[in-house]
This record gives sequence, structure tokens and C-alpha cells, in this order.
Amino acid sequence: MSDKENINGQPANETPADQTPQDESSANSAPAPRQSQEEFQPKTDQFIAELNQKIVELEQQVALLKDQLLRKAAEFENYKRRTENDFAAFTKFASENIISQLLPVLDDFNRSLKSGKSKMAPQAAEKSENDPLYKGVEMIYQKFMKLLEAQGLKTMDVVGKEFDVNFHDALLQVPRSDVAPHTVVEEVAPGYLLFDKVIRHAKVIVSADGAGTAQPQPKATEEVKK
Repeated sequence: MSDKENINGQPANETPADQTPQDESSANSAPAPRQSQEEFQPKTDQFIAELNQKIVELEQQVALLKDQLLRKAAEFENYKRRTENDFAAFTKFASENIISQLLPVLDDFNRSLKSGKSKMAPQAAEKSENDPLYKGVEMIYQKFMKLLEAQGLKTMDVVGKEFDVNFHDALLQVPRSDVAPHTVVEEVAPGYLLFDKVIRHAKVIVSADGAGTAQPQPKATEEVKK
């Protein structure tokens, strides 16, 4: 047996067939040392701080958006309520124009019925109420008045009330000792309300102090606010 062969019959300098030679780089390189928990701790704390800062920013943004949403919802609710009120007022007073134009016709009916009574003697006036023509005009007036009242028209009750420029137009002041000054003592032309809105002031005569003469009064110009 040669000295180049070992006891197994293989050359002494040869590597066994079942063994793989190691790569020089892997053989020469040492395993990287593991980083300790103390080395990871600063990065973890910084990451958590960034997350907390981001959470705070998002919470502030959510609060801001929530506030804007509530404000927009309140603005829309106010707009909706205002629109509904405007529409209700429009529909409520939609007939104001035509009713105002019919008031002179109503005045004509009133004057006709009053004239029919005033031009007759008391006995004849009682008979005239049973006259077919008078009764017919009175029935037409009553139906006409009911129709206007169904639309919201109201006749003012002014006699005996204190003078109010919001409802009355004073045509004359007369001295009266039996009533307080500035009291409506006579209605010359009736005033009308459409629901709670004045559409025509009542033309009236107002009492003055006991001493003095009758004085005409300028027409009141102040109007009731809508």
C-alpha cells in the first residue's frame, strides 16, 4: 500500500466523494451578531410617538368635519323652515289682491242696505225688510260675506275702541264729554283684516277733549308691518 493512500484505500490529499467543499466566502464569514432589545427600543418608541401624533391629527380632523356637518345641517334646517314659512305665507295671503279689489263691491252692498232703511219711516223700514227685493239683496250680501270670510276676511270692530293708527284712519275729531279722548265714536267706512294683516284701515271719527271745536285729522300714513 502506497504512502499516498490511507487505510481506506483513498488518496490522503483527496476529499471524500460524499463531502462537499465549503465556499471560501462562507467559510471565512462569521454569522452577524443579533441586535439586542435595547437597540430596537428607540425605533419602537419613535414609531409609537408618530402613530399617536397621527391619531391626534385624525381626531382633530374628525372633530372639525363633525362640526362643519352639524353647522351645515343646522343651516339647511333653518333654510327649510324659512322656505316653508315663506310658502305658507304666500299661500295664506295669495287671495289678498283679489279680495282688496272686491272690498268696494262689499261697501256698495252695505250702503245699499243702509240706504234702503234710512230713507224710509220706521214703520216702512220694518216692511222693507220683508220686501222681496230687499231680502234678495240681503241674501246676496250675506253669501258674498261668508265667501270672503272663508278666505280669512274679518271686519274690524272699532266703535268704542281707543284710536290706533295701526288700524284706524281718523277723518275728524269731535268734542265729546261722555267718552274718553281719542276714542272712536263713529265708523265712516269699515276696516278689514285678512287673517291678522290689515288690508284696509277703518275710517273713523274720534273724540276730542270736551272743550273745542271739531277738527279734521290728516289721514294716518303708518302701516302695520307685515
